[in-house]
Amino acid sequence: MLEKIIAIMTVVSLGLLTLLLNTTAPATAGPFGILAIFLFAYLSALGMITYFLYGASRITSHLSTAFTVKKPLGAMTFKRAYYYSTVLAAAPIMLIGLQSVGSIGVYEFILVLLFTIIGCVYITKRIN
Repeated sequence: MLEKIIAIMTVVSLGLLTLLLNTTAPATAGPFGILAIFLFAYLSALGMITYFLYGASRITSHLSTAFTVKKPLGAMTFKRAYYYSTVLAAAPIMLIGLQSVGSIGVYEFILVLLFTIIGCVYITKRIN
């Protein structure tokens, strides 16, 4: 059920993001329009990263059976891929937000990367 919800949400948010970016300008969109753009971009990235992680995990586990005799790698569940993608999808949105208020330097990039790593470690500890 979660797979269908994520797929529908991704397609709808991509459509709305495309519509919003083609019909409004940032100067005329106002605060609500800018918030909607960030929200739809996050939801689109969330869905795409979730399906990418899930697919890459399944391919890796399938290929590991050919090379590993004792214990092959197990595939990541869709729910776990969704948990990780909630943090990973926030990173590009944070970088876009930082770019909109100023330039992104090495310091800002390292902070976003550190936040993403801490979030993934937290998810790993909470799931296990």
